[in-house]
Amino acid sequence: MAEEAVPAPLAVVAGSAAELIDGDGGTVTAYEALLDAVVRWAGRDRAALAEALRPVVERWGGVHQPRVRAAARLLAVVRCAAGPVEGRAVADRRDAGSWLETCQHEAVLHVVGARIAEICGWLRNGETVPMLLATPSRADGAVDPYDLVMRLTEYEQEGARPGPADLGQALLRCCGGPADEDVVRAAAELALPEGPRIAAWLRAGGLPQPGAAVVREPGAPQRPSRRYGARVGRRVLVGTEPLDGRGDFPRGFWSLFRGFEPLIGCNHLLLGHRERHAAAALPWHPEIVAARLLTEVAATADQDGAGSPEFLPALAQSPGPAGPAVHLALAYGLGARPDADREAAVEALLVLAAQGGLEGVLLGGELARLVLLGTLRLPVVTESLARAAGAGAGAVWPVLAAMLPGLLAAVQSGAVARPHVPLLALAADCAQGCAARGTVAEVDALAARPGSAQSVREARRLRDVLAGRRP
Repeated sequence: MAEEAVPAPLAVVAGSAAELIDGDGGTVTAYEALLDAVVRWAGRDRAALAEALRPVVERWGGVHQPRVRAAARLLAVVRCAAGPVEGRAVADRRDAGSWLETCQHEAVLHVVGARIAEICGWLRNGETVPMLLATPSRADGAVDPYDLVMRLTEYEQEGARPGPADLGQALLRCCGGPADEDVVRAAAELALPEGPRIAAWLRAGGLPQPGAAVVREPGAPQRPSRRYGARVGRRVLVGTEPLDGRGDFPRGFWSLFRGFEPLIGCNHLLLGHRERHAAAALPWHPEIVAARLLTEVAATADQDGAGSPEFLPALAQSPGPAGPAVHLALAYGLGARPDADREAAVEALLVLAAQGGLEGVLLGGELARLVLLGTLRLPVVTESLARAAGAGAGAVWPVLAAMLPGLLAAVQSGAVARPHVPLLALAADCAQGCAARGTVAEVDALAARPGSAQSVREARRLRDVLAGRRP
């Protein structure tokens, strides 16, 4: 990624600011490009920047804020760039970390908010830096280690010091593994005081993945656990283990490093931060992001939760590994009440499958469990999987193969009245479409029943497809 020699023209900056603030904050690429352009222009011609952005500020007037938090953050930056503003208009104080010690669900937003607050502080105080270090190299939010070192080299040449929050966000966006040794060496040779820390971070491969999350089984006690999984009512949630190294980051980042237990801290819902920017804050760690936002994703399935459809596809596009939290988020999305959220979950499933990150056994098992808990409605889930199968039967069949044993076992035990015929029919179609082979004992048991009930016929069709027999 080559750095721009000059920032984008001011007309482009002002037009982009108006468009993104009037909307939902835009894509991660557009959002970050605007932040970077404002910072660059502030160091080049602050008066011209303020004049260009003033109409955007006047359009919103007073302290009125956009409803979408990403757009509100951009407006805070633009207001600061356009001239002196009152403190209450500077930034969303929840983003700045006022809930730092009490709400770990907000940990990702503390990171985003700390960086926005830092940029606003620069603009209010007339401080300048050459560029933003954390501007993503890719649409998923990742920063290439080479790009980071080249930006820091320019900082060194201009005698600038990195902002702690901007550098912290850049490091969190860097590395899914050890960086190239030449890049590490270049970082170590920086004259900046931060050079050794950055070199060590790149050599180590960035932030480690959290320890394996454990999902509580439905029959476990309801009392909150000191371990790392919990169930709230009829939901399944995931926790994560603590991470080392928080002391090198600004205080607003610390909550991200703490062990996360879903039942501790608060009972809030729908704070409006299930957005693409949350996933981009930690592109190599989708499990951390998903675990903290599961309560809100679940609300789209078992309550009248307002959706944020772009979040699940953004989570699926993350280059980091998808584990239990990501798959649970996807399961809730497939059973969501708003149609837009279900469409987003279908898109996320297909993206994850295309990237090789979909674990069909894990997703299917969670879907079956949530259906049997009564959290998800099987007809809704079946409809979502049918939509996904229209674009990729091979991606959906492993999910269905993992769902059927638990659901059919519940029928055999009497816990469920009857098999869901559309699910069996979909499974037979998917198995045939991807030439699946094998056996599912519960399907064979249903197929062996006497009679011609539709569920029995579909079970026989699925059994024959898996055995390689012609229907």
